[in-house]
Formats: sequence, C-alpha cells, structure tokens
Amino acid sequence: MAIAGFIEARREAKLKGKEEEGDISTKYDYGAWLADAARRVGQIQAVTHVLKATHPDARGSSLHVRPDALPRHAEIGTHVLGDDFAEDVVGNAAALDVFKFLKVEVEGRRLLDWMQAGDADLRSALHADSETAANWMKAFSGLVRGDTHPTSHEAAKQLYWLVDGAPTEDEAYHLLQPLFSSSLAHAVHAEIQDARFGEDNKAARQAFRAGEAHEAPYRDYRNLVARKLGGTKPQNVSQLNSERGGINYLLASLPPSWDIEQSRKLLNLESAMDRLAWFPGVRDTVDQLASFLLSNPPPTEATRRKRTELAQELGAQLAIFAVETQVRFEPGWTRNESCTLPLHQQVWLDPERVELDPRPEPELAAEDEAFVAIWEFGDWPDQVAGDFANWLNDRLRSAGLIAVGDAEYRHWARHAVADATWPVPVRRRVPKGGTA
Repeated sequence: MAIAGFIEARREAKLKGKEEEGDISTKYDYGAWLADAARRVGQIQAVTHVLKATHPDARGSSLHVRPDALPRHAEIGTHVLGDDFAEDVVGNAAALDVFKFLKVEVEGRRLLDWMQAGDADLRSALHADSETAANWMKAFSGLVRGDTHPTSHEAAKQLYWLVDGAPTEDEAYHLLQPLFSSSLAHAVHAEIQDARFGEDNKAARQAFRAGEAHEAPYRDYRNLVARKLGGTKPQNVSQLNSERGGINYLLASLPPSWDIEQSRKLLNLESAMDRLAWFPGVRDTVDQLASFLLSNPPPTEATRRKRTELAQELGAQLAIFAVETQVRFEPGWTRNESCTLPLHQQVWLDPERVELDPRPEPELAAEDEAFVAIWEFGDWPDQVAGDFANWLNDRLRSAGLIAVGDAEYRHWARHAVADATWPVPVRRRVPKGGTA
C-alpha cells in the first residue's frame, strides 16, 4: 500500500493540469516505475560527508560514514549525532524522487532499511518474480555505498600533516583531505532555526525580554555568519544543502563575549544599500561587472551569460547581507529612534519585528501597525530590489558607465527580487519601473 500510494501520488502530480494521460500514465504503472527507479538509483548516492561543499568543481569521492561508527572524541563532531542523523544525497538531481521513495516509512522504518535487511514481505510486494524483486532490492540498497578506491581532486581542500620525523622530510607527512560533514551541518542548522523561529523558544524569548519567569530555557546564538554554498544552485552541492537554501551557519570562533554588537552601523542611514557597498565581496563583484561592461563586450550569448552570472552573484550577496543582519541584531532593532531606513527596508532587515507586541504609546503603536501592514501587503521585496538596482546603476555610473538606465535597472532588479525575499516565503515580483 505504501509503495502504490507513493507512485500514485507521483502520477497525479505529473498529470495535474494535463488533459491527456498518454505515456505519462503508463510510465507510472506500478512495475514500470519501480523498474525505472531501480535503474536510476545508481545515479545518486547517500552520503554523510559531501565533497562539493568545499568546492563546487571538485570531482572526487563523497563518503557515507555512520556517526556511531566514528571515534568518540571529547570535542564536538559528527560522532555526537549517534544513530539520529540525516543522510544527504549527491548525484543527479533528476533522480531525487527515488530517494524520496526510499524514505517512505512503513511501521516506523524506511523502505531503504527494509531493503537493506532483505525483508521477504517487501521482496514479494516489489515483484511476483523473486529474482527480479531481489535484483531491485539490491539496486535500491546500493543507494548507500562506498567507493572501492576513494579519490580526491585538485579542487578539494588538502593539507599536509606532520606525522613523524623531521619537518624537512617529505616522507614525514600525510596528505589529508578534510570533508564537509553535511549531516552535522544539517543538525546545527535545525537547532539554530528552531532557536530563531521555534514557538517554544519564541515564548521563552518573550519571557526573557519581559523579565518574567519561564519553564524552559531561552536559547540564543549570537554573532552568527551565514555562508551560502552553491550560489544560485544549492542543489548542485547536495540535497540537504538545497533544503537549507544553501545557507550554512558558522558559529563565532571567539571566546564568549556577551556584549552584542549594536545595530548602530545601520542607524542614521537613508538606505541600507550604503552599508551593502562595504559588505565582503560586494565591491569586488561590482568592480568585475563594471570592468566587464567597460570593455564593450560583443552582444553575444557568452556576454549575456557573464553579465547574468555577476548579477546573480550580487543578488546572492544581497541575500546574505540581509540574513547576517537578521541573525546579528535583536528583533525590533529598527524601533530605535535613530533608525531612518525606509519602512520597506526595515521589514526586509528586521522581519521578526512583526512578532513583537505593539508598543503602548499611541504614536509608536501606529508605527508598529504600519510596519506589520507593509509586511502583510507583500510588495516590500519589489521595493528592496528596486533600491538595489538603483544603487548598482549609481555605482556603475561612478565607474564610468554613463549610459545605464531603465533597461539595466530592470535587469538588476529581476535578479535581485528573489534574493531580497529569502528566507521569507512571500510573493516575488519584479518592479515595473526605475529611476534613471
């Protein structure tokens, strides 16, 4: 029933909105789909440690190592996850539906677990022919596999580690390749997201701010940095990285310091774009774009692709700038009387303010209500994208590109509007006009 239900759901989703079933319906026949899935499962691999997270062009081996099989070090590492860990998947994204199939649970266990255990009932359910069923189970079980000869790659991070002997002797070193633990990163991400957005911690946070007692502890992660892996295509790194939107939180590698950096750097500003210009990597990317356009490249597909890549990179930096601001400052920092940012930028950079109670003073309460109204209306991402496009045009003019205007504005805004909304799921539209 579980297998048939999954396949039927896939077929209905594929047929939705189509008048004729045709070959689609046949493709999702029980036996036909299983046969195809057993063939495609070899295109993906379940892993815990992902190579491409260190460099998207690395072509070596990713690994699957159960955390409970790792040495029990005193330091925090993947081993602390025990048997409660998320498996990641790398490979052809078009075959990820097979992974979803193998995650279907029956009596508290995944189909993958039943297959790896060689369950006789499952074998009978897959196919009437025992040999065919056994071959399919073997193929599906191969989702978790190791490379017979693991390989590294020149794009992978590597370091020489002195093991024994004199540092001047080459033989005294081992060449090590640190791998990114996607399973551990996913657990850390889930914990931080729960601390930021979970209802239980939200109640504890409100009690803390009100100076009231609360039955649960209040968790807070300060001075976080958000690193985006995979750029505009996080699925190219791995499945779990795609689920995180490419965002991987980095904890501050500093001794504890509870004097939080104040939001003064964003106070007394007419636009947050003035601060974006100083965000890491932004100036270099703008300079690359200006230099490229100043070279008067020919109107070819390669030129359009290069221009789009640089625009997408700036859009990604815009999103990271917003995320770092959101995690660095306490919700409600835009209530500071010295905050002169436009209201739509306040919503963009301080979205959790909508969860706060209005202030008791009538005038301030009216400001809080206006903030919530702009949030709910949902056009603030368009305005932010427009601010970004105008700011980028100004920077390009300063670099010597005089003839930038509405056409360029629309192009920059188109690539920024989705990143302006991340990670908040709101309507995404491109502004219709701009300023020259």
